[in-house]
Amino acid sequence: MTEEWLDFIIDCRSGKSHNYDIVIGAMADDQIYNYISDYIEGVITRDQFWSLAKFKYPTHQINFCTEKALKCLEYRGFEEVV
Repeated sequence: MTEEWLDFIIDCRSGKSHNYDIVIGAMADDQIYNYISDYIEGVITRDQFWSLAKFKYPTHQINFCTEKALKCLEYRGFEEVV
């Protein structure tokens, strides 16, 4: 997570649109979203957000935001995991 990531998440939550075809980054869990809400509402400072926002099990997501981005995908099959 970076300052740019936090600003992007805040912009998205406030309804601001973006022009990215694909967005890749850390996936915020419920706890992180609560911290973001607290920061937006002025309950905590940005420094406090960063102190609290530690992922126990960091995950990443890839968001295909446009039709153009989706056309980059190619289905190659599946593998069953037992």
